[in-house]
Amino acid sequence: MKSRARISTLAQWSSAGVWQAELPHSSAMHLLVWITRGQGRALIGGIRRGVGVHNALVIPAGTLFSLDVGRQGFGLICAIPPGGAALMPDEPEHLRLRDVQAQSELTSILDAMQREQNGNRPFMDEAIDAHAALLSVWLRRTMIADTDDHAARPSAAQRLVTAYAALIERDYKSGKPMADYARALGVTPTHLTRSCRACAGLSAANLLTQRILHAARSMLETGTLPFKHIAALLGFRSAAYFSRFIQHHTGMTPTALRRQGQKTATAPTRATPLATGVG
Repeated sequence: MKSRARISTLAQWSSAGVWQAELPHSSAMHLLVWITRGQGRALIGGIRRGVGVHNALVIPAGTLFSLDVGRQGFGLICAIPPGGAALMPDEPEHLRLRDVQAQSELTSILDAMQREQNGNRPFMDEAIDAHAALLSVWLRRTMIADTDDHAARPSAAQRLVTAYAALIERDYKSGKPMADYARALGVTPTHLTRSCRACAGLSAANLLTQRILHAARSMLETGTLPFKHIAALLGFRSAAYFSRFIQHHTGMTPTALRRQGQKTATAPTRATPLATGVG
């Protein structure tokens, strides 16, 4: 079945818990996040940045990221499949929209997509794809007009951390320790950790651990795979070691986390959460 563009609120997107958004992970879809209330932090490609009202984040598919805009935050997330008619940037973008017309245009496009999705009328998929293509045109125009955030070249530390984040996303299931990543990047673990603390606000080991934890919680709370299979998929030496990892970082056993996830999934909600390919 062909993937189509989808839209959800931040609350729907993280319906299983704040960990879904706040732990580093990636999406199989390109994401555009439009924040209309609240402020907080985003980690995109290993680089931490502050975000607030009228900020648009473009997160290419496969990019390591996390988002924390607090309980009062509100926004929309548009997920766009790669390879479609809607052209999206290959690199992350952070747009701080000060122009009222640009804000209005983006809100109008996303609102139209949301109406189509909720209305479920004939030719809905074609209409949503058309709006997604229009969104990509708006984005490219806005990127051309927005020069404030593109003047500074990334520092050596930022380039290193971005490369490390890409390696994590590629290899986090391998069970390799952080030191192996540092070796692959040609630096010492100490230097990598220093750079990660400066750019991401996390140690290098913690960034890797949080990515693994997100994948583990996703499979535990939203899936049915046996624990030993999840442990093997994520490179753990044994199911017992995997259980200790989960309990250490969540304060709960894998069994308790799965029960919690099942309870959350069956709880009544105002709207059906929409998957964004995040895992």
